Amino acid sequence: MTQTPAGLPPARTPDGRAGLAAIAAGPSRALIATDYDGTLAPIVADPAAAVPAPGAADALAGLAGRVGTVAIITGRAAADAVALGGLASVPGLIVLGHYGAQRWHAGVLSEHAIPPGVQVVRDELPGLLAAAEAPAGTAIEDKGTALAVHTRRTADPAGALALLRGPLGRLAAKAGMTVEPGRMVLELRPPGMDKGAALRALAAERAAGSVLFCGDDLGDLAAFTAIRELRAEGVPGCAVASKSAETPSVAEAADLVVDGPAGIVRLLSSLAARALRRAARVTQPGGQGRTRSSPRPARRRRQACTGRR
Repeated sequence: MTQTPAGLPPARTPDGRAGLAAIAAGPSRALIATDYDGTLAPIVADPAAAVPAPGAADALAGLAGRVGTVAIITGRAAADAVALGGLASVPGLIVLGHYGAQRWHAGVLSEHAIPPGVQVVRDELPGLLAAAEAPAGTAIEDKGTALAVHTRRTADPAGALALLRGPLGRLAAKAGMTVEPGRMVLELRPPGMDKGAALRALAAERAAGSVLFCGDDLGDLAAFTAIRELRAEGVPGCAVASKSAETPSVAEAADLVVDGPAGIVRLLSSLAARALRRAARVTQPGGQGRTRSSPRPARRRRQACTGRR
């Protein structure tokens, strides 16, 4: 039975343990990706104030150059995640924003065309909320390629979501969009945009030999599904949940559950430390011959065969 590598939190599924073992054994081919809000950064009432948990940027920087690919996959605009997180200095970091519709890499931002339905929602959403008598504290977040309606700052966030679900669903259908629920939020976005598709595309592009994804919200379940699909195709992987009482189904679907963003930072830091130690063993003088799995030098092998000492 595959064991979770030493120094890492124990995965609760055999597939998760195999995924972590593959990442630890071959970090240079690993893809390590994470959501932003609720995973790297704690959830806050104002999305514009969501800064990463202490140590998050350092953990990503520690992974950079030691694993094949480090990425963030978020529903936010890619540039916003980079700016909020102070992540521009993380070498090689790839940020897929708007569920993959945007890409930030080495300071360069590229994006897909915005579907016309987004503008329909943008134009009609304020009037719809007024007609539905959305309670005080309901807020619209314009993400460029999607619009989110947050109820966290209302007196009854769950009740407000229930009130608005029907009207928002009808608007989405009219605009050719979909409604995706999240942690006290309903997001209207174009169909086919999800973190699973973004993760699979990135894994294929980078020829990933193993994949890890960390998430906390319902939108991250598509990435967990992608992990399972990749495993079925022979690519080891591990789905990691940033535990939240608001979305227990995410933890139930994960191979490994950690305690919120602080737990994610500890996991990423541990992976970076393992990759650093492995690189040090390989690059030290004679390092390749000193690893447990490497063969002994030829002279020592001949002595062993002849019995000489």
